[in-house]
Amino acid sequence: METKLAWVREALAQSGAEVCRLRGTDGFAWATAGGSSTVLLTAETGVAEVVVRPGEAFVLTDRIEAARLEAEELGGGELAGVLPVRAVPWGDGRAWEAAARGEATRVLSDRPGPGEAALPATLQARKRTMLPAELGRFRRVGRLAAEAVTEVLLAATPEMTELALAGAASAALRRRGLEDALALVAGERRLPLYRHPTAQDEPLGRVAMLVVCARGYGLVASLTRFVSFGHLSPELRAAHAEVSAAEAAVLAASVPGARLSELYHVLADAYRDLGHPAAISQHHQGGVAGYLAREAIATPDSPMTLAEGSVLAWNPSVRGAKIEDTIAMTGDGLEVLTLDPDWPHAPVNGLERPLVLERLDR
Repeated sequence: METKLAWVREALAQSGAEVCRLRGTDGFAWATAGGSSTVLLTAETGVAEVVVRPGEAFVLTDRIEAARLEAEELGGGELAGVLPVRAVPWGDGRAWEAAARGEATRVLSDRPGPGEAALPATLQARKRTMLPAELGRFRRVGRLAAEAVTEVLLAATPEMTELALAGAASAALRRRGLEDALALVAGERRLPLYRHPTAQDEPLGRVAMLVVCARGYGLVASLTRFVSFGHLSPELRAAHAEVSAAEAAVLAASVPGARLSELYHVLADAYRDLGHPAAISQHHQGGVAGYLAREAIATPDSPMTLAEGSVLAWNPSVRGAKIEDTIAMTGDGLEVLTLDPDWPHAPVNGLERPLVLERLDR
């Protein structure tokens, strides 16, 4: 936290601003080492913000939330010396703005309001690069998310509906202390039709895909898994081999110094070589993960450059098949954060990659 506050103050000094407001649920979690300001899961901003000035920093909230945040999200008072909590009356917007802005006329924010400026690119880049402690928390989130997905797909049946599978995944994540930021499901009929299949009230059938984004400590781990009830068809087996090949190409090129725009073209070339040149435009291909499911998405003009500490979440796909994990770039190379040893996997270029779970008991 002290490191991050120092980075924010450096940004203030370089920009000539007097205060920085971190309103986003992602920015709050980043600044508080994993604390949560979230109450409404669908909101980008929460019930508190982090306010940083050259000589002070604090968490600003209202009197409804102050005691809970201090006890449960900010270390039970242990962090009071670094980020004390200040509370204003509930519903008093003027008091909130006065506490946040004071007399400042130059303000930075991760969710800028009128008269405020966006965070500088250097600070955004630091947010997207994990410190060792953050990577440790990310490992825990990824492992728990992967275990939750394994649990529900081992218990799934062809008769189960997509809605039921999505609900089971959400429950399994919640039991592990994770927030279910996303749970997509496609059964046999809808799998070849849609890249982003929100769950519907129809049976899974012979094959199903489950996609989850799980949030813990503010960090979001994403993964996709497939289950086949019986042997996988030759057509789908070939499709999964193709997305694995596309992913292998982009992972091999995902090294410190690589730009997301360059990696987009690596995927485009891989699809073309596999005979699917249109696939690059039929789904977003993923990018960099962190306190958002995607901090930055690879596009032909993405400016972001990867570094040690970047966390990747590529998701190449073709009709009926997709592959996705959350993978950290460490000093020792790539590390899959969403790996469950109980899920079937096989090495690809030295990295364990998931296979389709073929449930021959069904």
